[in-house]
Amino acid sequence: MPIKIPNNLPAVHILEKENIFTMDETRAYAQDIRPLRILLLNLMPTKIVTETQLLRLLGNSPLQVEFDFMYTSTYEPKNTPYEHLVKFYETFDQVKNRKYDGMIITGAPVEQMPFEEVDYWDELCEIMDWSRRNVYSTLHICWGAQAALYYHYGIPKYDLPKKMFGVFPHKVNIKEKMLFRGFDDVFYAPHSRHTEVRREDIEKVARLCILSESDEAGVYAVTDKKYRRLFITGHSEYDPLTLKAEYDRDVAQGLPINIPDNYYPNDDPSQMPVVRWRSAANLLFSNWLNYYVYQTTPFDLEKLVDVNEVSGLYGDGI
Repeated sequence: MPIKIPNNLPAVHILEKENIFTMDETRAYAQDIRPLRILLLNLMPTKIVTETQLLRLLGNSPLQVEFDFMYTSTYEPKNTPYEHLVKFYETFDQVKNRKYDGMIITGAPVEQMPFEEVDYWDELCEIMDWSRRNVYSTLHICWGAQAALYYHYGIPKYDLPKKMFGVFPHKVNIKEKMLFRGFDDVFYAPHSRHTEVRREDIEKVARLCILSESDEAGVYAVTDKKYRRLFITGHSEYDPLTLKAEYDRDVAQGLPINIPDNYYPNDDPSQMPVVRWRSAANLLFSNWLNYYVYQTTPFDLEKLVDVNEVSGLYGDGI
């Protein structure tokens, strides 16, 4: 949580240079507290696993958060019990008249298909367009990030010669941005994908900024310069054994798959994996929830404005 200090205290400038988040008295007194409303668009086939992973990370916060869960009505999930969907999930038609402080759009196992050939692509486009006016901050993960970069900015994805599979070291390009506050100079994150977006395409879009990348895994984190859309190409939310489950599944099916990089001790699948990304994952999601949602979203969600028409509420400091 931020440090609240008197207006115009000289220490403010020093603390800001050290990337310490402060809040002056005027802003603190203006804040009202209410639960944050977060919408999870879960595109993963194993919805219960994915929702558990994300809730575990987002629950690691003193903030009070209310969650709604959504799935696409134009595609019937085959790996989640229908009773679970009926009890806990809603369709876009059921939520589209609401407004949210934040939304997460997950990845999906459709990355090797052209976007337009995905069964629910038209519905997803409608949801992404709706988010402009009805969600303050949207966090996109893996294929969800690729889909949003393509839909909003025309950035293509490219097939990789082999699956990007493992846990890779990353660096932070712009350390003063709050998404990576508290991160080490080098941090790890899992990746599991057959496609990529490329730096040169993102750099052509003046409205986007690359916050983090990896020499091995490429671009990792991108934000629009209004700080209301964030794109994460990896899977920081993965549990310790998620990559193992994917590897074991492909081996059992006789599919070509490499041992995940930087995951098993001595690259030996008979040993338990080493978790290198847990602390960075917790920081990533708590920083998004705090700095990009809680600290900037309007108290009255009816005052949300189109993300294409206004910059972040507190300027470029976030």
